[in-house]
Amino acid sequence: MASTSLRQRPSWPAVLVEERPRPRLVRDRPGAWWLAVATVCLGAFMGQLDASIVTLTYGALQTRFTASAAAVEWVSLAYLLTLVALLVPIGRLSDAHGRKLGYLYGFLVFTAASAACGLAPSLGALVAFRVVQAVGAALLQANSVALVATSAPRERMRSALGVQAAAQAVGLALGPTVGGALVGTVGWRWVFGINVPVGIAALVAGHYLLPRTRSRHPADRLDLWGLLLLALATTSALLGVSAASGLDLPGTALVALFAVAAAAGWAFAARQTRTATPLVDPALLRGRGVRAGLLGAVCAYLVLFGPLVLVPVVLSAAGRSELTAGLVLTALPAGFALAATGADRVLPSGLTDRGRCLLGSAVCTAALAALPVLPPAAPALVPLLALLGLGLGVFTPANNAAIMAATPARSASTGGGLVNMARGLGTALGVALVTLALHLSTGAAGGGGRAAVVVLLGAAALAVVASWLVPTRPGHPSGSGRSACVPPSRG
Repeated sequence: MASTSLRQRPSWPAVLVEERPRPRLVRDRPGAWWLAVATVCLGAFMGQLDASIVTLTYGALQTRFTASAAAVEWVSLAYLLTLVALLVPIGRLSDAHGRKLGYLYGFLVFTAASAACGLAPSLGALVAFRVVQAVGAALLQANSVALVATSAPRERMRSALGVQAAAQAVGLALGPTVGGALVGTVGWRWVFGINVPVGIAALVAGHYLLPRTRSRHPADRLDLWGLLLLALATTSALLGVSAASGLDLPGTALVALFAVAAAAGWAFAARQTRTATPLVDPALLRGRGVRAGLLGAVCAYLVLFGPLVLVPVVLSAAGRSELTAGLVLTALPAGFALAATGADRVLPSGLTDRGRCLLGSAVCTAALAALPVLPPAAPALVPLLALLGLGLGVFTPANNAAIMAATPARSASTGGGLVNMARGLGTALGVALVTLALHLSTGAAGGGGRAAVVVLLGAAALAVVASWLVPTRPGHPSGSGRSACVPPSRG
């Protein structure tokens, strides 16, 4: 009997490459899916906290390493470029090998890299560790939406995605406050060190609370050429936008970057239709719901992150302090979190995801249209930013639910990777395009501020159009396979 028990016990290699089931005590609980969603929220919170907290270290890093602002910018830029390039291929691998496994390795890599960032002896080492940290973040983000969508019951998926979006908003809101407090007291290294205890707790929680992957889509091999083309396209495009908004690069390099991005993007799309193992199944993007939803996601995160650059500059030009700007900005993610978690209790139950997307994007458009009319003062900005956050909080969960409902369950992590890639592109464009508008004008409170608002207003209006194009009842892009809205996994 002892030998039989030993044979049934998994070996260490198996533990490292196989997903383990949840304990029966957890699995059989009526609300077990909420425990899985809460675990995913830890990663969502940590990712957005890290995204907004690192910018507070720039001044300290310049002083500590005697570096220029352009050099320090690579602490964020290297992270963002790596993250956006890896989201889709990691989602593809997770669909094949297990989303729980990918998510747990994401916590492990992100936490270890965070500790290394906090101990970095030089700016170059810090940038290198940030690249590794982005690999962990890609493992987390590529699987987060898929884990929520496949854990929650069909009728509760939108609520679950709303909670996940709210966790991101809370992380985003706390980032500047926590970052400023850490840098001002214990130093910039703890901006990265704070991730370590949260990551360890999330790793343990994920092992016991996340369900095993219910359906997989085995892949013969990874399309390395497709991966390189996707990385080249996204990296060139984001560098081009950054260069246009003030990065120290010559004009010829700017033109070359956009040309390379266009060529690589076209080559990637062409390859996906010809290779036997595409990173993104072309059938997945044939569905109007997926295409329109991804466009809406890009626009929503552009509108979410653009004000984080614009508002401090506008208030500074009006003579307000950084503390005032931070407090004013809190209204945006606070409104987002409130609507993302409470919209289902207020809005009619019969309102479809398409209807919620239209409502949320219309509210965002109205809030941004009123922005140039009011004076650039804190009392006027707070209610408008709160209204903008409420609109985004209604839009984002419904938008994500519409995309995942149009995605077959076997491609849930690929679909989730596309959602998070759209979020990353929207984030980068929101920061870069608003910075570009301010850079090309002479006054933030004048032409630059108005030009930036026009950019944000255009993105909100485009989100309205994208919402209109989302089918009322999204179908499967491939014409077969079950939706990602499957019943909760029993594993």
